[in-house]
Amino acid sequence: MTEVAFHFNAPDKVGYACRLLRKAYLRGARLLVVVDEQDRPALDAALWTMAPGAFIPHASEADPDHVWSRSPIQIASGQPVKSEATVLVNLRNEVPSGYEAFARVIEVVTSGDADRQQARERWKFYKSIGIEPQRHDLQLAPPEVRISD
Repeated sequence: MTEVAFHFNAPDKVGYACRLLRKAYLRGARLLVVVDEQDRPALDAALWTMAPGAFIPHASEADPDHVWSRSPIQIASGQPVKSEATVLVNLRNEVPSGYEAFARVIEVVTSGDADRQQARERWKFYKSIGIEPQRHDLQLAPPEVRISD
């Protein structure tokens, strides 16, 4: 069964996602990130420029198949997409379709009221199907993130 972890109180989704993806990339993991289409350019730019010399290789679903399939970090706004990633990072406000194909789902949640309310609905959904989500409060301590099997 898919493991689900909610990372609450992220200062901003894109910045937190970049740090999470960098850590995963350095460990050799493959991840799929789902993001709203209007937020995709910001995530793409941030992965190019987050720190000098710290480019994180990634591709979006619009890239050619040979680029997409070899990329350790894949960014999609549509669902479902073909991906061999084992971890799904959700930056959207709804449960991503196809989540059950992944070993892990990481839900990134800011401290904004609307974002927290939508996260509560996703939490309830996961619980209703028998998944017991893990909770990581980023204000207390950074989570130890499992990114590979």
